[in-house]
Amino acid sequence: MLELRNSPTPAHSLPYSELVQFPIMEFELHTTFALPADEWNALVEAGILKAPFLRHEYLSTWWNTRGGGEWPGESALCLVSARQNGTLIGLAPLFFTTNRDGLPALLLVGSIEISDYQDLIVRPEHHAAFITGLLDWLDTHAPQPWSLLDWYNLPETSPTLQALKDESAKRGWTYAEEVYQPSPSIPLPGNFETYLAGIDKKQRHEIRRKMRRAEESGRNVRWYIVREEAELDQEIDAFLHLMAHDPEKAAFLTDVMRSQMKASVHAAFQAGWLQLAFLEVDGEKAAGYLNFDYDNKIWVYNSGINPRFRELSPGWVLLGYLLQWANENGRREFDFMRGNEDYKYKFGAENRHVMRVQVSRTTHSAEMNDETPAAACLCP
Repeated sequence: MLELRNSPTPAHSLPYSELVQFPIMEFELHTTFALPADEWNALVEAGILKAPFLRHEYLSTWWNTRGGGEWPGESALCLVSARQNGTLIGLAPLFFTTNRDGLPALLLVGSIEISDYQDLIVRPEHHAAFITGLLDWLDTHAPQPWSLLDWYNLPETSPTLQALKDESAKRGWTYAEEVYQPSPSIPLPGNFETYLAGIDKKQRHEIRRKMRRAEESGRNVRWYIVREEAELDQEIDAFLHLMAHDPEKAAFLTDVMRSQMKASVHAAFQAGWLQLAFLEVDGEKAAGYLNFDYDNKIWVYNSGINPRFRELSPGWVLLGYLLQWANENGRREFDFMRGNEDYKYKFGAENRHVMRVQVSRTTHSAEMNDETPAAACLCP
């Protein structure tokens, strides 16, 4: 059940400079990605969510194609920064568009389909005051006439959820949230055998059996991670070819989405957090995984399988090698990100969730019913 909350009587929030005893925050609108990448990324590193999808190189690439064509070209960038004494302490990477419900909305840059985690970019100690000031600024200075904030893929543990809820109540605005998708993940112990011992016995046996069968097949089976930039374009094309064996992924890979993925892979490689891996059988690519190796964890972004090698279970085998590598190289987590595909749980993943939240400057009743306006429904 979707939860709607609004304050029974409007109340004015305190000036954000008074909420906590910090110097006044100076907010500024940016309509391009001209903010220095180093300054932006340093804030991501110190922020409430340290994710590759918030980095300057990822979001600027995403914006160039509007998420591979997910949003119209006339969508307007609305990056809002906050500084204290000249120091960047908060960023709200937003854009203005008509949302899926047909309403004028401010969404997080990266929304919706190809960026698994999103949030504001702000240091924890400035978070509450930043949100107060941001909402004040958006209410009075936003360059477009928005009716709601419509934010997807916030981790369920994000402090932004509670802060938006509290601020909405103070202002008499409507706050609504729902679970958007599961986001399964595996905590890693640092040893592959210890990891295997911690999952279901049947699945442990299956992983070992399939890896052993590939190794003992009598065929030339090898796996590798792409290391050379000179080979990257060729390897990206090979990966997209593997993806296209799946009819749903083939439909997803429009020309503009292919351009988006290529640009994102190049940006990740140049920034040092790409993990593009392949399993080859007799010199032919049988499976590929496009991951990000960032913040001491592996973020599993996409995959492709050649069905001609199905008898060797190449996807499982490559995933087994990648988990072994991640354990041996001290990665703390193997994050499958959004989606409830069965194989994730067979490998021992535990569910977490990402959320969708809407904040509207209009109010609705506290309970949803069949007559609730479509604008208040958070169903995708």
